[in-house]
Amino acid sequence: MGPFRSVDPVVERMRALRGTWNPADGVAVFNRVYLTVTEEIGRAIEAGTFADPEAAATLDVRFAERYLAAVDAVQAGGAPPACWRPLFDQRRHPGVLPLQFALAGINAHIGHDLALAVVDTSRALDCAPADLEDEFDRVGDVLVLMEERVREELMPGPDPLEVADPLTHLLGCWSLDRAREGAWVAARTLWQLRRLPALAEEFAERLDRSVGLVGRMMLTPLARRP
Repeated sequence: MGPFRSVDPVVERMRALRGTWNPADGVAVFNRVYLTVTEEIGRAIEAGTFADPEAAATLDVRFAERYLAAVDAVQAGGAPPACWRPLFDQRRHPGVLPLQFALAGINAHIGHDLALAVVDTSRALDCAPADLEDEFDRVGDVLVLMEERVREELMPGPDPLEVADPLTHLLGCWSLDRAREGAWVAARTLWQLRRLPALAEEFAERLDRSVGLVGRMMLTPLARRP
């Protein structure tokens, strides 16, 4: 569980997954979004945007590995973490819009996986989460820009009164900034609980379930059935 200097391993895995799913599949929608984010972060690391590129790459890879582990669990016939279950359960629902799939995946990944990835990275680099705050913030800035792009590209155009208004109301209740803030607090809490493994496990399980509940609401069917 050592450090990384590049995000290439997870980028290649997500590119491979892109070719195995129908583009309309809800997980495929999220995968496309997340691949774009990870490629963007990789370019930023190579350009020297991060003061500590090794820490940034390690955080990003550990972060992506959480999503890829959920994919692996499902492909092996098992169940993903509770935060990911709504997306995998609803991935082919005709009444769920692409924007909902994308943001439900972002919710699962930021709301649950990011906190655990910070702890994973702290252990890999033998440092405290506070030492990763700059990398955490810079990665978060990229995610904010990508979320804005996702909303612009995937927001439905026709039937605004029947589709866009309920969608705007539903997804407007969720905030990436608040999710990032919650992930940072959760990461610091888990780090403080590392010597109390039973409490740390209980905290992580409750976080997993609560994020999954939000994801299930975000995937409320809104589109007309064909």
